[in-house]
Amino acid sequence: MKVLLGIGGSADSLTALDATVERALAAGDELTVAVVENPQSDRSTDEIVDRVRATLTDVPLEAEVRRVEGDAGSRLVEIAEAEGFDQIALGGGETSPMGKINLGSIAQFVLLNAPVSVKLVR
Repeated sequence: MKVLLGIGGSADSLTALDATVERALAAGDELTVAVVENPQSDRSTDEIVDRVRATLTDVPLEAEVRRVEGDAGSRLVEIAEAEGFDQIALGGGETSPMGKINLGSIAQFVLLNAPVSVKLVR
């Protein structure tokens, strides 16, 4: 499976990174990591790229790491459609005290507009 992982530096996106790399190793998925700008994250894109590369260095998986500029949700949807990805993986947000999932704006846009399956990792 060809998987596009969108990561913006939030805690849930870092959890998604670890889980998606583990899944790619187990299933033989082809992984591309798209580092997007997330205004809700305190981490810079350079810090996120370094974290992604450090994670990938520790495992026998070759994955493309790319910086994606512009509106994160729109760009992830465009890339998935244009490059024939089978799935977009994203951090899945937080659960409210009432048990409902609170999605960030990027995840919400991707879920509503993606032409492929979207996997929310929590």
